[in-house]
Amino acid sequence: MPITVILGAQWGDEGKGKITDRLAAQADLVARYGGGDNAGHTVTVGTERFALHLIPSGILYPRVTCLLGSGMVVNPQKLLAEMDGLAARGVDVSPARLKLSSQAHLILAYHLALDSGAESARGRSAIGTTGRGIGPAYTDKAARSGIRAEEMLRPANVLSERIREQVLAKNEILDKIYGQPRLDAEAVVQEMLGYARRLAPHVVDVSETIANALRSGKRILAEGAQGTLLDLDQGTYPYVTSSNPTTGGVLTGLGVGPQHIERIIGVVKAYQTRVGSGPMPTELSGEVADLLRGTGAQPWDEYGTTTGRPRRCGWLDVVTLCYALRVNGLTEIAVTKLDVLSQFETIQVCVAYDLEGQRLESLPTDQSLLARCRPLYKVLPGWQSDISSARTFAGLPRQAQAYIAFVEEQLGIPATCISVGPGREQTIER
Repeated sequence: MPITVILGAQWGDEGKGKITDRLAAQADLVARYGGGDNAGHTVTVGTERFALHLIPSGILYPRVTCLLGSGMVVNPQKLLAEMDGLAARGVDVSPARLKLSSQAHLILAYHLALDSGAESARGRSAIGTTGRGIGPAYTDKAARSGIRAEEMLRPANVLSERIREQVLAKNEILDKIYGQPRLDAEAVVQEMLGYARRLAPHVVDVSETIANALRSGKRILAEGAQGTLLDLDQGTYPYVTSSNPTTGGVLTGLGVGPQHIERIIGVVKAYQTRVGSGPMPTELSGEVADLLRGTGAQPWDEYGTTTGRPRRCGWLDVVTLCYALRVNGLTEIAVTKLDVLSQFETIQVCVAYDLEGQRLESLPTDQSLLARCRPLYKVLPGWQSDISSARTFAGLPRQAQAYIAFVEEQLGIPATCISVGPGREQTIER
């Protein structure tokens, strides 16, 4: 069976967790291919909400095996805390069901300290990182000095020496460049040895695991984190993450060839949000932004699952979606949070930019240009009625149908899934 890819088509926070959870019901393996615990997926099952940061959404289905790929950077402390939290709620997270790539890199205490020190040093030019050590861990990976999960399988004295060596080197940076306190190398070593004893049984060759599954005709779902516009290479650099949430990240992050990928589903929030710094042409302020964001009590809660930070909100931006279509090779989209737009009498969709009198229909890669772009909107009628109980496309108000049809027309690909609420059942399949 081929691989189905689910990825974010915007700046992340599109609601990928719910779509992954929906498709995981028919999958045998769900594999996360990039990022770290800077990501967060919220899945609602009945009256229960599960906030997942590292573990794929498929873990909530007992028959599904979940994989953490080589493209990820994993904080062992966070992973174990997430595992323990799920286990306490009756979810099986044994090595038979949850596997960690031997090639995934580990986030240690010094990565978090470096992240905080670097962000403080940037001052007003801060990127807006989550402070979870993601960037420094990927920096070590690129510098070929990182510690991979496979090292947790080595003798304790060998792992200890590797960690000790890295802490001492990073202490020089923390002290002399960032003016931050040095870390206790022995404390970091002992902490990691404890994590290694628990996680070692979960460490496998994920690429081989997937290859065997493909030969056996298993159904595989590749789950992305963050979104296209946060991609290190293809995103709105430098206001990006440190990994590749785009389709290319699937290949390197799981160790598979492109011939195995058939469907590439871009998850699209019915409006636009962003966390952190950087230009966002459709960003709104005032009452409309507040209505999109919610107060924290509404089901959509536009506050980060991982960080709790309020998200910047605005109308849907087709220019960025067309860009996501191009760089990912999207075959279809899944539209989430359509119900949130039920509040508005009219709805605007950005179809192009105005750059000082010049009409742009392609996303500028130069962020200084994007910052000067102003959105050109198409105004569509709203529906101002509750759609949370709709289960068919025909059951939506005609204005909501027209909104989806307009987005499909702009992109030239179908919306095969539409979410009208946080619950598993609040989904329209087409």
